[in-house]
Amino acid sequence: AFLLPIIERYRSSSKEVKVLILVPSRELAIQIETVARNLGSGLKINAVYGGRPVSKDKQDLKHSPSILIGTPGRIADHIRRETFEVYDIEILILDEFDKSLEVGFYDDMSSIISGLPALRQKILTSATNLSNIPEFVSADNLQRIDFLDFNIPSIEVKGITSPSKDKLETLLSTIKHLGNKQGIVFCNFKESISRVSHFLQDNDISHGTYHGDLEQKDRERSLIKFRNGTSRIIVATDLAARGLDIPEVSFIIHYHLPIKEEEFIHRNGRTARMHKEGSAYVLLYKEERVPEFLGNIEHIELIDSTDAVPLEWTTIMISGGRKDKISKGDIAGLFIKNGGLTADEVGLIEIKKDCAFVAVRRNKVDKIIKSFNNTRIKKKKVRLSLV
Repeated sequence: AFLLPIIERYRSSSKEVKVLILVPSRELAIQIETVARNLGSGLKINAVYGGRPVSKDKQDLKHSPSILIGTPGRIADHIRRETFEVYDIEILILDEFDKSLEVGFYDDMSSIISGLPALRQKILTSATNLSNIPEFVSADNLQRIDFLDFNIPSIEVKGITSPSKDKLETLLSTIKHLGNKQGIVFCNFKESISRVSHFLQDNDISHGTYHGDLEQKDRERSLIKFRNGTSRIIVATDLAARGLDIPEVSFIIHYHLPIKEEEFIHRNGRTARMHKEGSAYVLLYKEERVPEFLGNIEHIELIDSTDAVPLEWTTIMISGGRKDKISKGDIAGLFIKNGGLTADEVGLIEIKKDCAFVAVRRNKVDKIIKSFNNTRIKKKKVRLSLV
């Protein structure tokens, strides 16, 4: 929504940065960059963030983009290094602004904003009401635009009682009760995610994990496998509560309840998006203290269920991407025309800068890897491997 008017205003690329977009997480920076590129504006657009080499940033910023997206820490670092000029930045967007404050970017954002002399407009966005805006934003003529009353999706919040303080068996029963739908399990601690993940793996529940201690590539691959149907579940901290490009989420499970109501709202906001329907389930030990924001919710009994049906898809990584001029059509053509697969045996294809990911029917994977490992796509010799 905020990219459209920006692109309308700046119809041709500038030699200097005109728009700066600050976000709290790498994934949100990547998502905005992807959306901006897909709009086909012709503008130079780049994203910079922690977790990737500064040298890559410098290479991308050798010629300044018109729109620069980044996490506050990495942007502040580049401003100190004078990697790009700040004197032509006219628009500043603080996306998920309250989350950036919560995760400790106060000083970085204050420093960045104070150093933008040509700033004409600031846009702050959040899914919850921004009641406390710090002085460094200088929001003297603040205009609030509230869409909370428009097109509100239908989210059912239900409670499930766990007979023991250890909720693992109740979690497994809940997942089986929900069938082969896709959802997110939220935990409050990274250590809990590791424990839950091992338990789900022992019970043959395909899933990915998502938290701040994971390498960037591992976080991205968890999301890719979730989007393309290779895994049904993501077990995550509140890092996954905002800004993730995962539209097909049928349910949320709160393995742990968050401390703040705002995070409860953001977690639930991962579901009931594209199809406007979804459910959130709260796992509660029978003696657990319930926060006031949960209110009176309906508790349900889990019905007997069978084991989950094994997933039909798996993911192949190809060691070539955008920089090698490889397109989705090139990959689909290779697998379908040359590999003998049908259109419904090749799923979602995602092209990254230096690699690509393809969902393929599980019973066809060995054939594809054997046939096309070390083959050429365009002029690039590529390797294929399972993710």
